[in-house]
Amino acid sequence: MMPSYFFAHGAPSLVLDELEYTTFLKSFSTTIPKPKAIVLFSAHWESRTQTVSDVPSTYSTIYDFSGFQDELYEMTYPARGEGSVSKEIEQLFKKHGIESAIDVERGLDHGAWAILKLMYPDADIPVITLSVNRYHTNEEQYRIGKALAELREKDVLIIGSGGTVHNLRRLNWRADVAEAWAEAFDKWLEDKLLAWDTQALFEYRAQAPYAVEAVPTNEHFIPLLLAMGAGDGNRQAKLLHRSYQYGTLSLSCWQFN
Repeated sequence: MMPSYFFAHGAPSLVLDELEYTTFLKSFSTTIPKPKAIVLFSAHWESRTQTVSDVPSTYSTIYDFSGFQDELYEMTYPARGEGSVSKEIEQLFKKHGIESAIDVERGLDHGAWAILKLMYPDADIPVITLSVNRYHTNEEQYRIGKALAELREKDVLIIGSGGTVHNLRRLNWRADVAEAWAEAFDKWLEDKLLAWDTQALFEYRAQAPYAVEAVPTNEHFIPLLLAMGAGDGNRQAKLLHRSYQYGTLSLSCWQFN
């Protein structure tokens, strides 16, 4: 069965950076069989209704950032959609009592294309993107991911793309080591994920050290719970990579089996 994954997508410039993390992403595809399709929840697509992409051809590219290198605005990731998978997702949500809608126009934001361009540069795997809703409870986020778990049996790769420590106001552009508070939050998170302690994770805001600093807004944390929910069957978590950029921007990858 295909594992589900959480990937940090970092800053938009990640796709141009030469880091331990980008080296990890570039080699990731060699560690699993080639997926039939990629289903990706992006922190940069927010919607009150759970929305599923169903583009009829190839995706356009969304440049949802400003002030970065000119080269970034010339990049594209012309992956195609896959209507049959989009419809299957819609049916799974219906089966589990989750309201959803279809979007046939939206392109890929950098939460999707920046990591996919590093992982699967040929853009030859169909992609279905899904929105996140910051107003759901953490339990509901997990349940949404869990609703899609059976896709893993069909060689579909489920990804949550966000960031565990994501506070843009606390970035130190000159830092070459991680801030202690960022590491403390991620270490607490590691302990709870490895123990599959969902109750603690659902209450991370109250329980985790430096939670307010690490997660000032929750849209980047939500994809972790979605990916974890998709791995609910065996409840095994594994940290594949963790490093930091700009002192506090966490670059991590979690695998859920």
